[in-house]
Amino acid sequence: MVCQANQVIMDKLTPDLQPQAVSGQPKYQQLIESVLAAIEHGTLAHGQQLPSISELAGTQKVAKVTVAKAYEELRQRGIIRSHHGKGFYVTSTDVRAPLNVLVIFDTLNAYKETLYDALKAALPPDTALSIFFHHYNPQVFENLIRNGVGHYNAYVIMPHFDEDVSAIVDVLPKDKLLLIDQALPQLEGSYAAVYQDFEHDIYQALMTALPTLRKYRKLTMVQSRARFQYIPSGTLAGFKRFGETAGMECTVVDDYADDLVQPGEAYLLFADRDLIQFIKYVHRMNWRLGREVGLISYDDTPMKEILAGGITVISTDFARMGQTAGQLLAERSRVQLANPGGLILRQSL
Repeated sequence: MVCQANQVIMDKLTPDLQPQAVSGQPKYQQLIESVLAAIEHGTLAHGQQLPSISELAGTQKVAKVTVAKAYEELRQRGIIRSHHGKGFYVTSTDVRAPLNVLVIFDTLNAYKETLYDALKAALPPDTALSIFFHHYNPQVFENLIRNGVGHYNAYVIMPHFDEDVSAIVDVLPKDKLLLIDQALPQLEGSYAAVYQDFEHDIYQALMTALPTLRKYRKLTMVQSRARFQYIPSGTLAGFKRFGETAGMECTVVDDYADDLVQPGEAYLLFADRDLIQFIKYVHRMNWRLGREVGLISYDDTPMKEILAGGITVISTDFARMGQTAGQLLAERSRVQLANPGGLILRQSL
């Protein structure tokens, strides 16, 4: 039987739980957030007893194991304590300690600034952010992570490597980890992630561009290996799949050179320096972008909206990625979400 005091608490504690697909959070995480909010708003005070696992499971129509999981995480955080045979009690009302975040990106460029600014804006004002760059060096990446363990209460990691670095990342506590831009399928445990589905995104974007691409006899991807440009294996797989599906000649080259550019062909470039060199060469040859030569760039920036009348891009929404990452950190949520990406068609194609 539910005691009157606990019934009052339960009436205020938790709204009807939404399906995970709707809320973006698993039900146990929604319960955690509800308890934290109740403490913040004074509904639950220090030393006050919480509803039992059975009571809360019954009112919210969830499994007892879901409530037990939420209570156990709150216990591990030091927010509640359990007394054998008596139930659970609030032991701390300091539920929202300021975030101290270690951010490890690959390198600094225009779209990383957009991502970082959106991440920062989505976090509470008292959040401390420490940002470092690994520049695609696994040893630097490992050193940054190992030196950071235990010194932060959240970790935002961009694992841009051709090799599996899940063993390196595995030393970080999963409840404080957020992977950004790229997932690590080999990494086990419950952690947060906001990632790109590289193969799906480039394939769908090129299929969207296909009616325009048909006016060119060939599409060439320039990997820019000499520029230390990281290109995920999924991007290459999606590009190859597009060529096979569309019946269009699609080739991949390691690096850019002016003599690569031919009229009647289209090019997919990754490095911004290659992009500028390409445009300068096309102008020097008196060719028109979007007519004699087609151009697609990867990853959108404000500059590409206006450069040469507008550059067609395949890009994820980096502002949205940063905003989502910030929200997950602020909510201590461990969901994993694919960030939307696609084609932005402009004059260059």
